Amino acid sequence: MVGLLLRTCELRAAGALQPNILLIMADDLGIGDLGCYGNSTLRTPHIDRLAEEGVRLTQHLAAAPLCTPSRAAFLTGRHSFRSGMDASDGYRALQWNGGSGGLPENETTFARILQQQGYATGLIGKWHQGVNCESRVDHCHHPLNHGFDYFYGMPFTLVNDCHPDRPPEVDAATRAKLWRYTQMLALGMLTVAASKACGLISVSWKAVTGAAGLVFLFFASWYASFGFVRRWNCILMRNHDVTEQPMVLERTASLMLKEAVSYIERNKHGPFLLFVSLLHVHIPLVTTKEFLGESQHGLYGDNVEEMDWLVGEILNAVEENGLKNTTFTYFTSDHGGHLEARDEHSQLGGWNGIYRGGKGMGGWEGGIRVPGIFRWPGVLPAGRVIHEPTSLMDVFPTVVQLAGGQVPQDRVIDGRSLVPLLQGAAEHSEHEFLFHYCGKHLHAARWHDKDSGRLWKVHYMTPRFHPEGAGACYGQGVCPCSGEGVTQHNPPLLFELSRDPSEARPLTPGSEPLYHAVVARVGQAVEEHRETLSPVPPQFSLSNILWKPWLQPCCGIFPFCSCTQDEDHRET
Repeated sequence: MVGLLLRTCELRAAGALQPNILLIMADDLGIGDLGCYGNSTLRTPHIDRLAEEGVRLTQHLAAAPLCTPSRAAFLTGRHSFRSGMDASDGYRALQWNGGSGGLPENETTFARILQQQGYATGLIGKWHQGVNCESRVDHCHHPLNHGFDYFYGMPFTLVNDCHPDRPPEVDAATRAKLWRYTQMLALGMLTVAASKACGLISVSWKAVTGAAGLVFLFFASWYASFGFVRRWNCILMRNHDVTEQPMVLERTASLMLKEAVSYIERNKHGPFLLFVSLLHVHIPLVTTKEFLGESQHGLYGDNVEEMDWLVGEILNAVEENGLKNTTFTYFTSDHGGHLEARDEHSQLGGWNGIYRGGKGMGGWEGGIRVPGIFRWPGVLPAGRVIHEPTSLMDVFPTVVQLAGGQVPQDRVIDGRSLVPLLQGAAEHSEHEFLFHYCGKHLHAARWHDKDSGRLWKVHYMTPRFHPEGAGACYGQGVCPCSGEGVTQHNPPLLFELSRDPSEARPLTPGSEPLYHAVVARVGQAVEEHRETLSPVPPQFSLSNILWKPWLQPCCGIFPFCSCTQDEDHRET
């Protein structure tokens, strides 16, 4: 008891000093890709050292299995559907910088609260929470409108379209259909024109020309967006200004690193919040020549090892500026590894260890179980491992508490402060139940019965893998959340994760005497949870998702948007 009291006083004293807060989030990283989580073939020494010097969570969970909703939940401490940042069907993430959807202005991020507490607040890297609402310069969804003082990075996300030699990714199925329709219409027009020229049909040339014009307008209407994805989406911004359009992928990693190190040096007298939102390890896996061919796992492995090096350089900057003992550092991924990302030669997505499923799957552990590593020397015990269920949404109240702020009282906050758990003052997580969504569809829920120590997981819906018997939806981008692509379970599937973390052996009333009692108790918790839900404007509606030329960020005169940036950050 004395030890716990002393440690509590220690934390309060440190909290009064307002620690610097460094949050590092990888993109699409599988929990099984790191040495500290059991990988023996990929080299991640810097992240492993972070775990050795801090606290490692083994049951850390994303609130959503895709980029945009997961990050919205992380930033706000609440499920993404509470802010309209998730979809019931159709689009499940933002598709364009020139769309009007994004994180609503009335949402409160941890950056905003820390800014009010006197912190310098910076974001380096990926945003993917929208940019504009009504005009090209309103920046209603921009990081600087959500509590960040400084932003350098991609307002969107890396996609295959950013690489000139990779196949299209943004809405590829719709793009293929539109191209097919255009070809059919063009072929029809050529047939009509040839028939007219040969005197086979009695149609005026004016009518033929008018129809041809309509076909051209149809083509132009979709090609203006889909034909220039790289120019519209693959851009870099510094604060409100576009600095590269399109971005030069080969040097992006070095630019991001320089920006992160520079931010730490500029704000070393603190306190500061720096959110480093890495572009690694999302496809197209842009990797510098120093790391190409160096791993045992092809291009993906090379990219993971480069990511670890980047993390190491950022941690070195913290230490070289004498900030290690006054900086609360956190490392995670936005969701599980992308199993369907592959080409004819190799796997291009992450490994989720023993856990079933991956990116896009809201219920299976592989889609939502992510690394969770915290370090604060002298305050958090080094080498501690915690097996309690925790969430990315918990980071919001945790950093707010450390900064001396208060979480909003006018809305539901789903996250819980991790301070007592990390410090050792609490034995259990504050989460008795956690709810796992795919879009707006509840796929699963877990119950941590603290009295017995047993951890139950109930699945109401699961994706149908393709081909049957596979572990993912190969041939699709990710597995769907609803419709014919899922199986609804009635009665639901039940697993005991404390004994079966791979979710390989579903329990039945015959094999588990508590089956009905557990399913009923979780069902009751689900009903109570649903009472906290309220309708909000959908940010992923078709009208918000569509590309709008008047919202497209642009350097220069639209549509001739083009600019580059040299290594010294001078625009040319």
